[in-house]
Formats: sequence, structure tokens, C-alpha cells
Amino acid sequence: MTNVLLAAGASVAVYKACDLASKLTQAGHAVRTVLTPAAARLVSPQLFEAVSGEPALVDEFSEQRRGAMDHIELASWAELFLVAPATADLIARLALGLAGDLAGTVSLALAPGTPRLLCPAMNPNMLAAPVVQRHLELLRGDGWEVVEPAEGHLACGDAGRGRLPEPDEILARVRALAGE
Repeated sequence: MTNVLLAAGASVAVYKACDLASKLTQAGHAVRTVLTPAAARLVSPQLFEAVSGEPALVDEFSEQRRGAMDHIELASWAELFLVAPATADLIARLALGLAGDLAGTVSLALAPGTPRLLCPAMNPNMLAAPVVQRHLELLRGDGWEVVEPAEGHLACGDAGRGRLPEPDEILARVRALAGE
């Protein structure tokens, strides 16, 4: 199976990323998780460790680090880089190559040709914002595959396109990229 590096952004949908990590692990994939610092305030990294069997990392300089250069080790290990949920902020940082946290640093250290899958999740107005659309186009141009957000009721009370796709749909995309 595939070594999947899951980066989770600070969307309310991060709870679905825990389910996704569990489903990926149950399907036989090795899963390591990197959370943005804000995502780690919404959900405990220990939940990801419980479902994947691997410590979830937040800060490259914390006591949890594995070595001197976790971003290099993680990027070398990853056979597929999955960002779910991808917030407007995380999308912008990835599109612009900003490496202010472990998720951004890992994305820059990935080997050329490593499949990259992005799953946006945000308010419909944010998703429709021209700057977010420009960043998504930049990422597509750089070879990222984008799983379009689902429509429905969102945690903010609005309804529309912006929901994180269900974990089973994302799992199917991972399987397709992994050649299964």
C-alpha cells in the first residue's frame, strides 16, 4: 500500500480528517499526520495517533519531533501528500510556497512527482473569493489534484459548496492516485 502523509488544516471539518486517517489505515495505507498549529487547537493530535498508530506532529521544534529535520524525513517517506481539510489560509500558503509551519515546510520538501491531493473545506463565500480561486488554480498548475468541495449545510450555518467531501470519497481518490 501507500505511505500517505496527511496534513490537516484548521477547519471545523478537521474531525472528518480523523475518520479519514482511520479509513486510510484500515485500507492498509501507512498514515502519518501533520496538523497546523491552529488545527491542533481544534482537535487533539492524539486522536490521529490513536487511529493511525503514528504520532501526529504539529511543530517541527517540539519535544515530539522525530529528528533534526522532520520535514525532510516526512517528505522522503511520503508517497502521496494529502491535505484535508484545506483552509483558505493553508491553500494560500501552499500556493505561495510559504513554509511557516511543518505542513508548509513538508510541502516544499516533497520529491518532484509525488502525488498531491488537496481537499478544500470552507464557507461558500470564502471558497468563491477570487484570491482563493487564484490560489487553487496556481496549485492545479503546479500538479496538485483538487477534490471539489461538496454542497450542503456547513458548521457556520450557511448552505452551499464548501463541505469537506466525505472520507470515503477522498479514500477513493487516494486509491486512484495510488494506482489501486
